[in-house]
Amino acid sequence: MRRNGRLMRLAFPAALLFGACMNGETTDDPTSSTNDNNDIVNVARENATAPSAQTLTEAPAAFDGLSNGFIDPADTQEMQDVTTGFTNQEQKADGLGPVYNAQSCGECHQTPITGGGSQISELRAGHFNGTNFIDAPGGSLINDRAVDASIQERVPDADEVRTFRLTTNILGDAFIEAVDSNIIANNAANQPPAQRGTFIQVPVFEATGNTIGAPAACANNTPLCRGGRFGWKDQQASLVSFAADAYVNEMGITSKFQPTENTSMGKSVAAFDVKADPEDPDDADVDEFVSFMRASKAPPRDTALAATSDAQAGANLFNSVGCATCHITTFSTVTAGTVINGGAYTVPPAIGDKTFHPYSDFLLHDVGTGDGIVQNGGQATRNKLRTPPLWGLRARSRLMHDAATVTRTDAIARHKNQGATAASNFANLSTTQKGQLLTFLDSL
Repeated sequence: MRRNGRLMRLAFPAALLFGACMNGETTDDPTSSTNDNNDIVNVARENATAPSAQTLTEAPAAFDGLSNGFIDPADTQEMQDVTTGFTNQEQKADGLGPVYNAQSCGECHQTPITGGGSQISELRAGHFNGTNFIDAPGGSLINDRAVDASIQERVPDADEVRTFRLTTNILGDAFIEAVDSNIIANNAANQPPAQRGTFIQVPVFEATGNTIGAPAACANNTPLCRGGRFGWKDQQASLVSFAADAYVNEMGITSKFQPTENTSMGKSVAAFDVKADPEDPDDADVDEFVSFMRASKAPPRDTALAATSDAQAGANLFNSVGCATCHITTFSTVTAGTVINGGAYTVPPAIGDKTFHPYSDFLLHDVGTGDGIVQNGGQATRNKLRTPPLWGLRARSRLMHDAATVTRTDAIARHKNQGATAASNFANLSTTQKGQLLTFLDSL
């Protein structure tokens, strides 16, 4: 938000937790596109310069709350302003709710610094009729809070599909956003058939040519869509889309990208809404959230622990038992100056030409812990979840999508289906080897 009336001064030219890896399936959801069996989809090329031709440098990584260069590092006030905007508590007069989960982004993204994950989860529900998943009335998201008790949402008895979803870390998401969709799709194509992830394309709300508030359905090779990479179901591909989606679903505040207020179990909440929609009419708030995320550094390793012989041996074991099939260590971003997000974003030098280490493939997999919820990917993805990035793992006390697991060993043991081989290989390690692999994980 430009709450202080200052314009963002960016440092680039204006011209410019566990989850392992099933064959991709087609979807019956017209708003998305998935990989069909073993064939890679046609993805709009986002990077004219192949990574091998780039001069790559390491993405900045630290838990220090400073800019990665997207905002001029010398402008500490600007970084402070966007961080304050990210943590600002919304009030009813701002458009909060009427049904919502939190009063600020920072309420759920705060460990170990603003922008990280947390122990906070959201609730989703619906019904499976034996063939298809059906949302609870008003949508699968059941908001935990309301401005009036009479519109409090609750899970209906008839909706037997119920799940919690843990808050995800957003630090380093600027680098994830700047990965060419083709890299993600190619990683799926190169995975063993039994562990192959599902790649889906999702609308980019801000893409030039998309109808505001009603983005086009995704088809192969459309510039209005990109490979999904954010959220437990890969439901977003850009940080603008991600921010606008969170603003309306978690805080109940509408914008031009998400102009429609949520309901209370399908019933209108207009009588309790004190501000006209869109409640963020010029998208100043959404823009500020995006600036904070794009300026945030990646989660760092514990360098002292990572340098130990146990952690180094554990890294080798992580690869050899099969964890790295889906928790891919290293990615690169597109060349600085590349235009992505359907023409809406030119990747700046602070973000382009970088390597980073998220330990994810950003694909959907069935590891036996699926939440039963369908969003962008269609019914075939009901029990699939995005491979959670493991960077920053040492700052998490609760694991897996539902936060129901609290030890690294138990999280590995929960891996079934596409993750069964890696879990079995881990179980067959010696006690010493298990300790080394866990030490490696504790260094992330």
